[in-house]
Amino acid sequence: MKILVSGMIAGDPHQGGATWAVLQYILGFRRLGHTVSFIEPKVNEEYFRQVDAEFDLPNDPHADVLFNISGMLTEESILSRIPVRVYLDIDPAFNQLWHAAQGINMRFAGHTHYVTIGLNVGQPDCPVPTCGLPWITTLQPIVLEHWPVATEIRRDALTTIGNWRGYGSIEYNGVFYGQKAHSLRPFFDLPTRTKERFLLAMAIHPDEQKDLAALTANGWQLVAPRDVAGSPDSYRQFIQQSKAEFGIAKSGYVVSRCGWFSDRSICYLASGRPVIAQETGFSRFLPTGNGLFAFQTAEDVLTAIDAINADYRHHAQAARAIAEEYFDSDKVLTKLLEKLG
Repeated sequence: MKILVSGMIAGDPHQGGATWAVLQYILGFRRLGHTVSFIEPKVNEEYFRQVDAEFDLPNDPHADVLFNISGMLTEESILSRIPVRVYLDIDPAFNQLWHAAQGINMRFAGHTHYVTIGLNVGQPDCPVPTCGLPWITTLQPIVLEHWPVATEIRRDALTTIGNWRGYGSIEYNGVFYGQKAHSLRPFFDLPTRTKERFLLAMAIHPDEQKDLAALTANGWQLVAPRDVAGSPDSYRQFIQQSKAEFGIAKSGYVVSRCGWFSDRSICYLASGRPVIAQETGFSRFLPTGNGLFAFQTAEDVLTAIDAINADYRHHAQAARAIAEEYFDSDKVLTKLLEKLG
């Protein structure tokens, strides 16, 4: 088929992880033998040219199927020509809540299918509104040939990459759906309770003086994400040079139990790096306890650290095995196309 993917690569440049989140679909569909094009309302030509030079991103708008990440493509002259138009939700809970609670146009209209990476969206124990749409759930893909098992650990620390605050928080039916800042604060003293180092490649505004002071006082090490993960290659290097991931989730994902699992964490798993990830309901769908650990409390994190240190090689191999079994793009995207009929 001819597949068109629309998402954000150059719209918010120098975010290697956000770039990979889109590339996994482009490269994954290409691996399956489809002709894949990419289009976005670009605002940073230099960064786009850098990514295009490495991964070859043609922009032919003629397609059989559109995968429209967060409904980014709105050009009617393009949309009207494509028979199958898939809205791909990679920010579950927030996209639906912005629409239902705040009346924001999330560009749901005009699509023929609705897909979300919120594995628990639509289930009775998930309070996220479906907005009257028949959401199809999917795991996220990773193209394993671009993410081989890493060898040398150069950053002997539990690391992660992200934004302290991504965008506005939401209150819905008396429940607050917040950002990573709200999720991490209860764990501020964690580095004082273990010998492990914690390194956050986290974009935090200098005005967040109280949080920055608390992080520093408790031994968190901070680095600007653009310095270590500002391109697809540097993002991959940072992950593969790490010992493991301490994966903090936006509090909105946590309280909604939407089943979100990070595309970043998948990259750690594929690299043979164990992941300790904050529980969002994903453990209902993914195996935990070997290579991947779900945590709700600081004690959960400390227990996972002890398990990893007791047999690092075992958990490194188990991490890669989870990536191969659950997230291999060949499997994930084939299954997704089957679900779409």
